[in-house]
Amino acid sequence: QVQLVESGGGLVQPGGSLRLSCAATGTVRSINSMGWYRLAPGEQRELVASTTMGGNINYADSVKGRFTISINNAKTAVFLQMNRLKPEDTAVYRCKAERWSDYEEYWGQGTQVTVSS
Repeated sequence: QVQLVESGGGLVQPGGSLRLSCAATGTVRSINSMGWYRLAPGEQRELVASTTMGGNINYADSVKGRFTISINNAKTAVFLQMNRLKPEDTAVYRCKAERWSDYEEYWGQGTQVTVSS
């Protein structure tokens, strides 16, 4: 089992920055990839960014050039640096970890990001 706990959300003005963190505990050595998804009211869940433990990174077009995903050396945490935030970035952001050997997925509880003046 893998447990994920996010932190770092909050209220920020347009153009501001936030850094989200997601700490993984449990059988973290089995994780193959980690990523961030978001869900805004009335919208479908969207992949924001993901990375494999080997360093293959993927971003949604809407965040390219503004957001950066990274993992720590121990591969027990994933981060999302969000710069030049826009009101349309407002959503609940959830961390996800995948284990490919048995198609298992693990989710964090989510953290609210609100971009508003």
